[in-house]
Amino acid sequence: VKSEGPKLVPFFKATCVYFVLWLPTSSPSWFSALIKCLPIFCLWVFLLAHGINFLVSHRSASRILAGLIFSAVGDAFLIWQEQGYFIHGLLMFAITHILYSSAFGMKPLDLKAGLLMGLVSSCCYAFLYSYLSGPFTYLVAVYIALIGFMGWRAVAGVQLCNDLWTWTKLSACIGAMLFMVSDLTIALNKFCFPVPYSRFIIMATYYAAQMLIALSAVESRDEEDSRKRS
Repeated sequence: VKSEGPKLVPFFKATCVYFVLWLPTSSPSWFSALIKCLPIFCLWVFLLAHGINFLVSHRSASRILAGLIFSAVGDAFLIWQEQGYFIHGLLMFAITHILYSSAFGMKPLDLKAGLLMGLVSSCCYAFLYSYLSGPFTYLVAVYIALIGFMGWRAVAGVQLCNDLWTWTKLSACIGAMLFMVSDLTIALNKFCFPVPYSRFIIMATYYAAQMLIALSAVESRDEEDSRKRS
């Protein structure tokens, strides 16, 4: 944590800038898109600071970086969601969840966690279903399946019962859960009913989720250092 903390200072500053400026969503602009995406840009820099060779040689880290890139594009689309770009943003974040799932891997499998995440995802969709219409009926279903799968792979990696967890795997797990909270708040606010302080909840959980998932990429380097010491 001490070694990674200073690299995250630009991210925290950029996040503060977003919440201080708090640009109105009613007047989308390239400037508001830049301010919204700036913390994610800083997470790109955080991963790149570990070296290009590190990213090239560790697929999980490079996939998380790719996920952050698609996230930034999705954020930009959502700035203009009232102009018809919501589906475009949804697609970008769907790709992000596929990349994150791939980065977290399929080992250990942990079917119990998968069943639990499947149940939670099904309940969320069942609640939203009556509020959905048109293409959103199946688009939201696919999206929930993808983010639920991503959450499963993040939770499965922790292994608290077997005492095999690491702080980076735990950060991925917490990050995935926060991402789900953020997206569920978006869905409730857009399709169901106004959520009090929705924008703050959405963005606070979203930025925290992305930071924690970016931190989980450091796991690859930690494992490499351990092998060298042994």
